[in-house]
Parts: sequence; structure tokens; C-alpha cells
Amino acid sequence: MKTTLTVTDRGTITLPARLRRRLGIKADDQLIAEATPDGLLLRPAVTLPIELYGEARVAEFDAAEAELGAFYRRKRPLRRRTSP
Repeated sequence: MKTTLTVTDRGTITLPARLRRRLGIKADDQLIAEATPDGLLLRPAVTLPIELYGEARVAEFDAAEAELGAFYRRKRPLRRRTSP
């Protein structure tokens, strides 16, 4: 599908709804613009959500890890390796 786009004086382009639907592009999706020998290439950007941990959340992880360590120490005694 080919279409003509217009660039505004602010550098904004609008992708026609039909093209967006065909490519599965939704509002707030991010695209990567890349200059290639053949021209301009637009492709979807892969974005991954991240979680920033505060001190309280880190303390929760530490407590859970300590609890898990205590569980394993109770259930499985430490086995010493012997040489063959």
C-alpha cells in the first residue's frame, strides 16, 4: 500500500487510518524512523515496561529471600560432596 504523506512545518506527519489499521499501529505506539539507501523506513519500536523499586519493595524482596533460605535449610540438610 502506497500513500502520500505531508510533513507540517513542525515535522509532524499523519498516517492515514487505513494504513494504521493495516499495520496495527495504535495511538501512543512508538515508531523508529531510520534513513536507508532506499529512503525512510518506519518500524515499530519495542518498548518494555520497567519497575523502579523503592526501599520498601527491596525490603520485601530481602524478607522473601530470607524466608526461602530458611525453608530450604529446614527441608534439605546440606550434603557434602565426596570425591569419586
